Amino acid sequence: MKLKIPFFLFLGLSLTTYAQENLSYQKPSKSILELADYERAPSVSMDTKKEYLLLSYRNTYKSLDDLNQDELRLGGLRINPVTNISSTVTYVNNLKLQKVSDKKEMQVAGLPDNPRISNLSWSPNDKKIIFSHTTNTGVELWVIDVSTAKATKLTEATVNANLGNPFSWMNDNETILVKMLPKNRAALLDSKKDLPTGPIISNADGEKSQNRTYPDMLKNKNDEINFENIMTSELYKINLNGTATLFQKAAMYAGESFSPDGNYLMLNTIQKPFSYIVPLSRFPMKTTIYDVAGKEVKVVNEVPLTEIIPKGFMAVRKGRRNMSWRADKPATLVYAEALDGGDPANKVDYRDEVFLWNAPFTTAATSLVKTPQRYSRMIWGNDNIAIVTDEWYDTRNTKTYLINPSNPSQEPKVIFDRNSQDSYSNPGNFETKKNQYNRYVLAIENDNVFLIGDGFTKNGQFPFITEYNLKTLQSKRLYTSAYTDKKEDIIEIEDFKKGTVLVQIQSKNEYPNYYIRNIKEKNKLTPITAFKNPFESIKNVSKEVIKYKRKDGVELSGTLYLPVGYDKVKKEKMPLLIWAYPAEYKDKNSAGQVTQNPNEFTFPSYGSFVYWVTKGYVVLDDAAFPIIGEGTTEPNDNFISQLVDNAEAAINAVDALGYINRKKVAIGGHSYGAFMTANLLTHSNLFACGIARSGAYNRTLTPFGFQSEQRNYWETPEVYNTMSPFMNADKMKTPMLLVHGEADNNPGTFTLQTERYFQALKGLGAPARMVILPKESHGYAAKENILHLLWEQDQFLEKYLKN
Repeated sequence: MKLKIPFFLFLGLSLTTYAQENLSYQKPSKSILELADYERAPSVSMDTKKEYLLLSYRNTYKSLDDLNQDELRLGGLRINPVTNISSTVTYVNNLKLQKVSDKKEMQVAGLPDNPRISNLSWSPNDKKIIFSHTTNTGVELWVIDVSTAKATKLTEATVNANLGNPFSWMNDNETILVKMLPKNRAALLDSKKDLPTGPIISNADGEKSQNRTYPDMLKNKNDEINFENIMTSELYKINLNGTATLFQKAAMYAGESFSPDGNYLMLNTIQKPFSYIVPLSRFPMKTTIYDVAGKEVKVVNEVPLTEIIPKGFMAVRKGRRNMSWRADKPATLVYAEALDGGDPANKVDYRDEVFLWNAPFTTAATSLVKTPQRYSRMIWGNDNIAIVTDEWYDTRNTKTYLINPSNPSQEPKVIFDRNSQDSYSNPGNFETKKNQYNRYVLAIENDNVFLIGDGFTKNGQFPFITEYNLKTLQSKRLYTSAYTDKKEDIIEIEDFKKGTVLVQIQSKNEYPNYYIRNIKEKNKLTPITAFKNPFESIKNVSKEVIKYKRKDGVELSGTLYLPVGYDKVKKEKMPLLIWAYPAEYKDKNSAGQVTQNPNEFTFPSYGSFVYWVTKGYVVLDDAAFPIIGEGTTEPNDNFISQLVDNAEAAINAVDALGYINRKKVAIGGHSYGAFMTANLLTHSNLFACGIARSGAYNRTLTPFGFQSEQRNYWETPEVYNTMSPFMNADKMKTPMLLVHGEADNNPGTFTLQTERYFQALKGLGAPARMVILPKESHGYAAKENILHLLWEQDQFLEKYLKN
């Protein structure tokens, strides 16, 4: 007798069999694993006297156990409630000191067992270094004596590091202001166990509030209580001998800054009410000035809850903002206020006004300068010299002005007026040095200031140092890097009179190392560090920046890698992998500029396809994918067509070199690059497959703007719908690997985006595979997940591309 099983049960069994794949963590093939599992070189920090280097070592990756910790997600933060520090911190596990003069490394003695170090900070006189160490129960404060290279613990594990760096040096070099957990701190509430006492209610009062889709917001009353709990600290003065004195009673301290002379302290405290739709940076805030004895001097700013803000990237809130200390004066505050109500749509002659306010703040603030565009930053020089920058996103314009702080009636002089995306015209960044207050100000020598530039040109990258005369407004080139086989980065000028400069030099197969260059002594070069290349297997791989054109004439580029051992004479046709990320521009000239250097060290990472040169693939990395909208046209008005044209141009360029089988091309990208990948597979037949990681695929879920799009969904529904791969899922028939972190913390790229897109593709019969990496955020960190990711990509490419 035949057993009759209903059809719907067969269907259910089929789905159960093939919908899920129970797979433990895998590792990629040997050639990729050898590159991925390497020992990271230390990061380097130098004291201001240029006598010592601090070498900070950390693991190449975190572990899954590092990510598997208790976590609160409140107000845009991710906090470990047990240790009271961000759950996203990457810890240093060892410290060494090195004298610049003799290059001898000294192991810092007395470090805690199993160090988990962060928040490193040199003292003003460079004789001490403080750092935090995270134990299993909390955060401790430690100090290093630089001369003896010995570390000592200053506090127990009661430091509150929930909002970042929890301490600041005072000017005496002996005292540290530290955020400490209140002694009577209440226990956190468990929202999962406590029964609610009512519904969660939010109101809209008729005003427009076009906020982006922020992650990790407060959701209920328990969250509010817990947020206040973790933000609340007591401020203590802690001496290097371990003596602790209460400075300020418990409050939600969000930032502190001493005046240059050290006589005043500016404290920002978070106020109520909190918000469920914006992060803590837009919660109410009060700014108060205290003297060094802890006595209140003046409340200098009170900012209300900012849930409602005008539309546009140049929109700002009303009232005082960007409040800070003037670096060249003992105790003067500087801040800006919008003259257009913070609304870019308002037509005004001046957008912002910058004010100065002298301690003890008994008289009114005085106007310093008005800016035609949105105020960006100020670099202080002296009584008569300061540099002001303003900007306007819609036009990509930025202007730099020379002003006289002692004479506000004197007209600002425009010294640079340029397109912020025009890399070839970038004059560089002004060099600064520490003044008598230990603050960075303009480095001025005989009426000259100095600019250090990246040096991108149509013929390559040649970093430079320019001397700029403040009286004549004429410039003189002091140094230009002449390397054509190496990449040189100019870090800072060490001695203006001697001509010594700290630089970093690297090549395709030489790991980046630090040197002192003397630009006055025939470019004498003295090495400081000697880090080795950890990627020997690909040190001789062919690498070049290729230039090509889109069919509309826009110039494009990308870094081309050929497989290890590839014979350029035989020119075997190999599969091609393209990794890219779209970028928006307002003009074709800027879009076509090359900012890649073929001499940059070849550093494979999970954020590219470079590993696959060991597996017989040609790789076009960082391929230019400009999306251009000139004049009144916005870039996204023609997003799809430009995307396809970029891809076609890239494939044509590599194919013309004779290296590839153009029927075997894959595209990949992360975040907005994933969005690009899904659209290219949907709207073109150029690719055999694609890899999309941590992307957003339904733009209606980000209705008030995304990436560089300022218009909302209801203004341009056709743009949002056309650009959304989810809306066009029925057109997608090309194999795609979708990857996402389980705990994505990036605005707009919630893990739900990938889950729903995969569901649509599966329901419509598209060949797709979805991999959710446990515990990962927008960027991936755990070794187990990264190695498995590389395995997934390798298996996918072998199946759908190579074979």
